[in-house]
Amino acid sequence: MKIKISNEEIREYLDVQPPEFPKYTTQIINLANQNAQGTRPKIVGQLSDLIQRFPGKSLAEWEEWYLKQNPDAIRFATAKILEMIQSLRDAMNKIDLDLVERWVKDLVIVKTFIGLRFQEAILKRVAEIRNCDYRLAIPEEEARGIDGYIGEQPVLIKPDTYKAKRSLGEEIVVSFIYYTKLKDGIEIEFEEVH
Repeated sequence: MKIKISNEEIREYLDVQPPEFPKYTTQIINLANQNAQGTRPKIVGQLSDLIQRFPGKSLAEWEEWYLKQNPDAIRFATAKILEMIQSLRDAMNKIDLDLVERWVKDLVIVKTFIGLRFQEAILKRVAEIRNCDYRLAIPEEEARGIDGYIGEQPVLIKPDTYKAKRSLGEEIVVSFIYYTKLKDGIEIEFEEVH
């Protein structure tokens, strides 16, 4: 059975009215925070643990309890994020038509070319080890998430960080090839291709 709880119902249950922010500002603050790491556990505490230990029920009680546990956390996090926002503001002043055009060209031309050649180099090396042929996927196969073939076996090529996210909603059986970028090249790890 599936049920839906609206945002309004959730807010009523929680009895909380979230603050409103001007358009785009939270995106910028989120980006600054990602770079500054202002809300990491070493700054604001391990929030998932803290909320479990919190004995109260209301937002006001949580705020009072949290600030008693971490009296300087909000100030420290704010300072780190604000410093990064200033760095982003400085960077924004350097962005002009030429810079945006160079960025788009790098993404569309350079990174696409490098990415495709990168995948092909990985496919070629694994195929050599398995003593079989390889090929890059055609557009229809790419649309299904396939990067190429080792022999007749479809494969996906992903960074090693993808292992934690691995989930394919496809019915196609694929093998994964993971890579880790090193200073002097890449290291690949592959499942046996059947």
